[in-house]
Amino acid sequence: MTDRKRDDGFLVYWKSILACLLVGMCQFQYGLDSTLIGGIQAMTGFLEVFGYRDPASPIGYNISTLRQQLISSLMILGAFLSSMSAGLIAKYIGRKFTLWIACLLCLIADIIMMTTTSIGVLYFGRLLMGLSNGLFNTFGQLYIQECAPSKYRGVMIGAATYWIIFGALIGTIVDNFTVPFGGKKSYLVPLGIALIMPGIIAVGLLFLPESPRWFLQTNNEEKARSALERLAPYPELVDGDLASMKLAIDNEAALARSTEIVDLWRSPVDRRRALLAIGAIVLQPASGASYIIIYSTYFFEMADIGKPFQNSCIMSGVGAVVLILNSLIITRWGYRRIFLTWGLILCGLTQVIMAAVYTAHPGTILTGKVIVGCTILNVTFYNGMVATYALLCGGEFPSQRFRSYTLGIATAMGYFFGWLVAFTAPYFINPSSLNWGPKYGYIWAGSCLIAAIWTWIFLPEVKGRTFEEIDEMFEARLPPRKFRAYKCTGPAALGAAGDGPEIEHALRNAESTPGDSKHGVTVFGNHVEEKI
Repeated sequence: MTDRKRDDGFLVYWKSILACLLVGMCQFQYGLDSTLIGGIQAMTGFLEVFGYRDPASPIGYNISTLRQQLISSLMILGAFLSSMSAGLIAKYIGRKFTLWIACLLCLIADIIMMTTTSIGVLYFGRLLMGLSNGLFNTFGQLYIQECAPSKYRGVMIGAATYWIIFGALIGTIVDNFTVPFGGKKSYLVPLGIALIMPGIIAVGLLFLPESPRWFLQTNNEEKARSALERLAPYPELVDGDLASMKLAIDNEAALARSTEIVDLWRSPVDRRRALLAIGAIVLQPASGASYIIIYSTYFFEMADIGKPFQNSCIMSGVGAVVLILNSLIITRWGYRRIFLTWGLILCGLTQVIMAAVYTAHPGTILTGKVIVGCTILNVTFYNGMVATYALLCGGEFPSQRFRSYTLGIATAMGYFFGWLVAFTAPYFINPSSLNWGPKYGYIWAGSCLIAAIWTWIFLPEVKGRTFEEIDEMFEARLPPRKFRAYKCTGPAALGAAGDGPEIEHALRNAESTPGDSKHGVTVFGNHVEEKI
């Protein structure tokens, strides 16, 4: 059935990898939007329209805390709403079509923001942008998780995270070069540039197949076969891989009365998987890096620390470099539990140092340098050790029949807590409110410590596993510490070690016992990957 001696190197899977890289570009828009809007709020041209004169401000203008909260948080609220609806949307609409809807919403939202001088209309544009970003994030991840070869799933999620950081870097660079324009032009040019990527994505989607797993879940086996033929490395592997996917989906369906969302919480196994996915993604806002990324330029400006726009560029640039290095690490050494735990600890440590130095010596040149350095280190640890692994776990843990529901809820919870950060941060850092500045880091240091403890105790290790092996381990109800050394006994494990007839026998045996969920399956003929 499958030639175990075939090459399974990175380039062999070039079709599925290229598709995942293109869909990963959907994450670019979220990173671009976050930093563009954060920088725009520190531009005189924008504050002349939506802010007020403030002689005490270093630039002579400021923006009210409430407006600052709504401009940033309404986007995240919109993302929360669309992510929360992902399970329902995914039952009727494919990944590709949903991403086209996201592109259209993004274009409409951006045009609204460029053409208005009304704060109410601006708020509406921000909400629409959030709906778009929520669809981009959730369905982009779904597509990648379902279409990437399991051996390179970590790399593909890392690449998607890189697009977020690359978008953030482009946003800070654009803001830095347009702020000298002055007037409305200084913020209209960045908003105009944000129109480019949705157009590229919309055209690129024309050349990609739909997710084969989604076709199987909607009982379109022939379409699933056609989609898989466009992604699989070898044509002769399509039948086996299709049978493997179908078997896993059928077995999960046999274990439950339905795939309605209520059954997600009735089943102890599915409930555990959903809670772990939610917890993993919530680790991102729990690190506290969100407020630094969103408000870095405004934060530097109002604290009168160096050159705020240039400092933000440096911070985003270092983050992008770290993410590239991380993509080289994640497949070989990328253990989720270890990286997440230490990443959170280091993020908390930089927050403590930044807060303590500012408390002891506010307003000095040395303090400013320490704060800039700590923010760069914080984003470095966040990008290199938290963001990628949190997203990866959030997509790996859900059961296959509830993947869209679970990932949608998990992403929505991540956005909800991100919204909470974006909404409350101005109270702490805006000079017209509490004016804590860097002392805000004390709160996030405690949050990082709690998140690190949760990760170490509860997070299982699933590096290098196929979705079907992960199914088997959760059905075995293993404690978190036993996941890494567990030896799977399903067809996927047999396929890794044996010949075609062995796995065919295992599949026939599995079909005769649908109630037994301890089956493993491969994807795209990936039988020779190292099992951890």
